[in-house]
Amino acid sequence: MTGPLQKVWLRHLSLLFFTLTVAAMANGSEAPLPTVSSVDLQRYAGKWYEIARYPNWFERNCVSDVTATYSVLPDGKIRVVNACKGKDGKLNESKGKAKSADPRTNAKLKVTFFWPFYGDYWVIDLAPDYSYAVVSEPKREYLWILSRSPQMNQADYDRVIGKIQSLGFDPARLVKPQHSAAARPGN
Repeated sequence: MTGPLQKVWLRHLSLLFFTLTVAAMANGSEAPLPTVSSVDLQRYAGKWYEIARYPNWFERNCVSDVTATYSVLPDGKIRVVNACKGKDGKLNESKGKAKSADPRTNAKLKVTFFWPFYGDYWVIDLAPDYSYAVVSEPKREYLWILSRSPQMNQADYDRVIGKIQSLGFDPARLVKPQHSAAARPGN
C-alpha cells in the first residue's frame, strides 16, 4: 500500500488510536481508591453510629438511629447487624456476614445480606483509636462516615470531609441521619 491510500489508512489508524486513548483515560480518570494500611478486626468490632452517608436504595427508609454492629465469629468471619428507625418510627434490622477480601490488611471486606451476592466494603479512613471510620467501595458509589458515638467531634468530621474530597467524593451528597437520646450509649 503506497501513495494516497496509505495516507488515508494512517490517518484513520491515528484517529482510532487517539479516540481509544482518550476513552481509556476518561474511564480511568479517577485514581484507584486507597484503603487504610491495616484494620484490626477485633478492635473494629462493636457498634458504630452512622454520621453521614451517600443516599442508597437499601437505606431509603432509614431516617434515624442508624447503626452497624460487627462481631468477629470463631471462623474469622464477621457478623453484621445493621439497624435503623424508619419513617414510621419502627426499628428495622438487616443481618449479614462479612469476610476479609485481603487477609494481609483486613481493610477490604466482602459483605453479604443476600447470599450468594457480596458487596465491597473498603475501610478508606480510620482513626488511630478506632473512634471513627470511613467506608466505601472501588466505584465510589457508596460512602459511610461512622463513629463510635452518635455525635462525631467536629474537628474529626472536618478532617474526614477533607479526606473524602481529596479522594474524589462530593460532601454535598451526604445525608446525615439523626440519633435520638434512646440510641445513645447507656440508654
